[in-house]
Amino acid sequence: METIEIIGLIAATCTTTAFVPQVYKALKEKSTADISFTMYLVLFVGLILWLIYGIQYDSLAIILANAITAILVLIMLILKIKHK
Repeated sequence: METIEIIGLIAATCTTTAFVPQVYKALKEKSTADISFTMYLVLFVGLILWLIYGIQYDSLAIILANAITAILVLIMLILKIKHK
């Protein structure tokens, strides 16, 4: 594995795990009042586009980061709708 791909995987891990505390807090408190639905929706679309890009260029770091983060963001969007 190339050094740059390792750097990409480390970056992917950092940016993806940054969403975990927010999802955990929303699940635990059953509240999403303080998050913006529009921001998460736009972020979700961007993540899906990055995922397509990563698949096109066969980049494991881009694929993993955006697929996992998209799932976390989708959970937040569902919670936002559910706890309206």
